[in-house]
Amino acid sequence: MNAVNNGIEWTPELERELYTPGEILNNKLQARVMCALIDARRECNISQRDLEALSGVKRSTIARFETGATSPTVSTLIKMLLPLGLTLDVVRIPQRELSAAQTVEH
Repeated sequence: MNAVNNGIEWTPELERELYTPGEILNNKLQARVMCALIDARRECNISQRDLEALSGVKRSTIARFETGATSPTVSTLIKMLLPLGLTLDVVRIPQRELSAAQTVEH
């Protein structure tokens, strides 16, 4: 299903027209982290306000990250993840995704 906003249908073709392969991969990786945080917070039945109290990160910062409006520092991200029983792990990107992101743009 494609999202429609202001009469414009968001398609993979439009995404490729607007963003470089590297930007698309970066956006997808950030979205994975955002979704993991949101899912874990909901599974733990923790509100953004609760997470603020547990992590020391302001609720407004948590909300902006969860909506994609901002990218927190690694330190801030770890502070948000720890009360949820999560941490960051550096993993290898599948070669096919990495190759697509390293395509030379004109």
